[in-house]
Amino acid sequence: MGRIPAGKGGERDVAARTGREETEEERADRQWTDLLQELRVAQTGVQILFGFLLAVVFQPRFADLSTTDRNIYVVTVMLGSATAAALIGPVSYHRLLTGRRMKPQTVTWASRLTKLGLGLLFCTMCSTLLLILRVALHNALALWLVGAMALWFLACWFVFPLWAIARGNPKSGDGGRPGDGDSGSAG
Repeated sequence: MGRIPAGKGGERDVAARTGREETEEERADRQWTDLLQELRVAQTGVQILFGFLLAVVFQPRFADLSTTDRNIYVVTVMLGSATAAALIGPVSYHRLLTGRRMKPQTVTWASRLTKLGLGLLFCTMCSTLLLILRVALHNALALWLVGAMALWFLACWFVFPLWAIARGNPKSGDGGRPGDGDSGSAG
């Protein structure tokens, strides 16, 4: 790890807060690597789901869908497209800004796109479940099951992490210091 140059009070303050002695650029590089690992997981799932959604329209049973189910399908495909764009966007953002000495800003914007992508993925998953369960069950139970699963997604993806933040829990996977895994802050 790099040393914090003498006379850089702002970087020293960051080191005290994060428990790391790294420059802004080193921190941005680390955060970018963390974000890429997160994106690999999300992108793979989105690509598989999107491929499934694209294939559905070519199945013989698709013609038998009600107008409501076809509308849900169209919404789901559009959500899937928007999700893929948001979760692949950080790669493009990084590629276009590489070499311009903008890594901290790149990490910040890529993190924002990733959060947007996760929100869109939540909507895509719920919409996909709704379509599948309506076709499978043909009754209102589908809505209840999707609602229950939506609450579970919200809990796993947003509530539990926000709860940990609210509790001030400093434990994390890479050193146990607050701010270590925060890909969203570049400074």
